[in-house]
Amino acid sequence: MNHINVTIKRLCLYILGLFFLSLGVSFSIQANLGVSPVSSLAYAFALSSNLSVGVMTIVANILFIIIQVILSKQFNLRESFVQLIITFLFGFYMDLTLFLVQLLPTPETLVMRWVFLIISLFVVSIGLIGYFNAKFPLMPYDELTYVISERFNIEFSKAKITSDLLNVGVAGLVCITFIQSLGSIGIGTLVAAYFIGKIVGWLMRHYQKYLVQWVNKDKEDISSKSKVNVVLHKEDMSHLS
Repeated sequence: MNHINVTIKRLCLYILGLFFLSLGVSFSIQANLGVSPVSSLAYAFALSSNLSVGVMTIVANILFIIIQVILSKQFNLRESFVQLIITFLFGFYMDLTLFLVQLLPTPETLVMRWVFLIISLFVVSIGLIGYFNAKFPLMPYDELTYVISERFNIEFSKAKITSDLLNVGVAGLVCITFIQSLGSIGIGTLVAAYFIGKIVGWLMRHYQKYLVQWVNKDKEDISSKSKVNVVLHKEDMSHLS
């Protein structure tokens, strides 16, 4: 039962992480200074097609799954299906959170746009902490980075930079081709690419241990009870001898 509780906590952490991740992206969209590299292609598709960001997020992530299969030359139906479920959940969250953020006053001044951008950096970082620490399957874009790392035998950090640059480059090309502007790419894209990693690192140093302790509390309780039972058993045996 305690193991089930741990799994439920991890699932809650995962779902909340994805929610905050999408909420942060929605704040950056409202800031209109450029979105993070991870979301740049999906938002470029949305701007070019007039379809919702959520729908285009699903389309972009399906594309990432296809590229994974091409690069790895392997197709795992179960893994692809799980990634597809995550993709639809995140796409739904994108439309939901963008609707919620649009209920707030529109940031019309440059100062307020930067406020929204800064909020997005921290909200995305909080989402990433929950999403990664839940230790559930990764979203297609993150899984693609691992595939690139393994396929070309390069460090994950370099693979991450490569995938981000390619994503931003293709997003910029899509926007220039269809709407004659950079659209989803801007100063906010560079700011997000530089600062989100640093904010995540700072949050992990200060708060990750408490998060892990909360998730594994039931496991620790089991371990403590087991140790107590062993001690009591030894004491009982000593009395019998």
